[in-house]
Amino acid sequence: MEQPSTPSNEFFAPGETSLGERFLADGYVILPVEDDAGLMNIRAAVAAAGADHLGTAAPNDVGLFLDGIAGQVEADALNEFRLAVIGGLNAHLWLRAVYFGLARAALQNLVGNELVMQRRVNLSIQMPNDDSSLLPVHTDVWSGGSPFEVVVWLPLVDCHATKSMYLLPPGPNAEIQKNMAGFKGKSAEDLFLEIEKDVTFLDIKFGDALIFSQNLLHGNRVNREPGTRWSMNCRFKSLFSPYADKKLGEYFEPITLRPATRLGLDYELPGGLDA
Repeated sequence: MEQPSTPSNEFFAPGETSLGERFLADGYVILPVEDDAGLMNIRAAVAAAGADHLGTAAPNDVGLFLDGIAGQVEADALNEFRLAVIGGLNAHLWLRAVYFGLARAALQNLVGNELVMQRRVNLSIQMPNDDSSLLPVHTDVWSGGSPFEVVVWLPLVDCHATKSMYLLPPGPNAEIQKNMAGFKGKSAEDLFLEIEKDVTFLDIKFGDALIFSQNLLHGNRVNREPGTRWSMNCRFKSLFSPYADKKLGEYFEPITLRPATRLGLDYELPGGLDA
């Protein structure tokens, strides 16, 4: 006699199912960071690296320094400045573990408890009315990402409207991707104009983190707000889910391998057993 199966949601801890349902419905979740002290350390390190590149003392008011950076950096020097800050930030050996800790429980809920993490944390800076740092509409899967990846996007200042990023919700996203052949020969801007009415600009305050599926069309527009957007991003996926062009050991590094997995990966079957 065939045994009845147990509903899969009965295997989840209380609260896990609702978070997963939100993520599936919207393609993202916005949650308070899980380590306030870690967030403040990251933001202070970003400001210190920026001040070091400018040859000034670390700011007393980090938020004011970040929001007003357009008064100290010209648009044509922004990418050099950004790369210097990224280099200084990633030189801290503690960075990736602290960054992971900002969303540890949520990632384990949504992605798994054996994870790989992008080897280098990224930083975006978008000054007001500057069109030199735009990210055209795209999905990461189109450029070698795995559909099993999620992005942890961390604002270092309050972000809203064009000072933030936009996502195309799952329903319209599925519909437009079914019809992508119709955009052959057209530009990313043509694609954005087609989906503009459906995209959602995310309102995310400093102290929150966004986790989103990079399978969704997303990007940013010219920042028309008075302050500069500073945001960080890093990708995570399950160790054993399929990879695309971004490979384990090259782009990703394991961070939470469990003991049984370590034993299994190290095990070699003795010879002669197939005789």
